[in-house]
Amino acid sequence: MDPRDRLIVALDAPTLSDAEALADRLAGVVRWFKVGSQLFTAAGPAAVASIARRGRVFLDTKFHDIPSVVGAAVDAAARQGIALCTVHASGGTAMMRAAQQAADAAAPLASGTRLRVIGVTLLTSMDRATLVETGISDEPAHVVDRLARLAKAAGLDGVVTSPLEVSAVRAACGPEFLVVCPGVRPDGSAGDDQRRVLTPRAAVAAGADLLVVGRPIAHAPDPRRAAEEILREIETAADRSPA
Repeated sequence: MDPRDRLIVALDAPTLSDAEALADRLAGVVRWFKVGSQLFTAAGPAAVASIARRGRVFLDTKFHDIPSVVGAAVDAAARQGIALCTVHASGGTAMMRAAQQAADAAAPLASGTRLRVIGVTLLTSMDRATLVETGISDEPAHVVDRLARLAKAAGLDGVVTSPLEVSAVRAACGPEFLVVCPGVRPDGSAGDDQRRVLTPRAAVAAGADLLVVGRPIAHAPDPRRAAEEILREIETAADRSPA
């Protein structure tokens, strides 16, 4: 796979013009862009339409509601030409199935291309202490494993998980299951509020399909160069991965 098809740059910007400026600086280098809660709340579907003219859109608004509401939200996302979107796997089987069924049903209205729906297992900002705080006594790895298996059983295309759990998810869910990793930080980058992180090279070597990178690119003095360096890491790791 071309490394440019494996890197998603998070456009976590306060305005659409800021997001467009970053996407334009990355033209020809980056093919995927994430529209998250901040940008979508600020600019709505206009953000999706604009960024879709610049690359593939990953809508990361993490739908988590009753099944009918999530199904309707996924239907709306599919009609906007979004390539990938997230739901919280903790919403349960019925909710995830509603999302998957909505994506299937909307495919004919989206030029026959089905929106891929993936389940968020555990936020990369969460660790054991945070889980205990919310009443969950399991280790993060156990929570991720359980929710990844649930997402696959519900028919989702894949999951979002930290790089630390990729190998276990891959072993549990198989080679065709899409594994998307935030919490990716090049050597020397600040962890910020991410707690379960690895480098791009290590994440790909562990079996990640797509890497989501935000601040290490967006806040770099030269975002284009930062993206190119990460792409080189991805390519090197992929070349060394066993066939």
